[in-house]
Amino acid sequence: MNGAPFLVTERLELWKPAAHDLAPMFAIVSQPQTSRYLGPAPTMPDHFLRFARNAGSWLLYGYGVLMVRQRGGDGALLGNCGLFHSWRGLGADFDDQPEAGWILSEQAAGKGFAGEAMRAIYTWFDAEHGPRRTVCMIDPGNTASLRLADKLGFVALRDAELAGEPVRLFVRG
Repeated sequence: MNGAPFLVTERLELWKPAAHDLAPMFAIVSQPQTSRYLGPAPTMPDHFLRFARNAGSWLLYGYGVLMVRQRGGDGALLGNCGLFHSWRGLGADFDDQPEAGWILSEQAAGKGFAGEAMRAIYTWFDAEHGPRRTVCMIDPGNTASLRLADKLGFVALRDAELAGEPVRLFVRG
């Protein structure tokens, strides 16, 4: 890693994505406890497209996901969190808007890292882009993410289906 983190919290460093993050993030999304809420089992080609979409959001829109590492740690990737721009084919009330997302490794889950990262990201986003409507999509069985979405101020928008899997759509702001 070169340079400095984009954002720093009490326990975390949040970095813009770099090519060297591709393989470690694939390892995270391939973990059974993590992948169970992400739809069909990931392949490297599918992961590359998701990773490139999220990284490209920075170039096209001025915001995107950030790679999460423990502050003062060994530099190991814990996951990613952020706001990115996406089109998922879910309708005008969801597509073409900043979408929030958080994915943490099995080892990092349940420690409050996603909430800490997302609060810092929203503070930066609101200051840089102004408070705006944002959306998120969560597997209905992912109770931890549903709780975090509630804490972040998301409210239910509607239920939908993505790639044949049920999802719940939420809106904030």
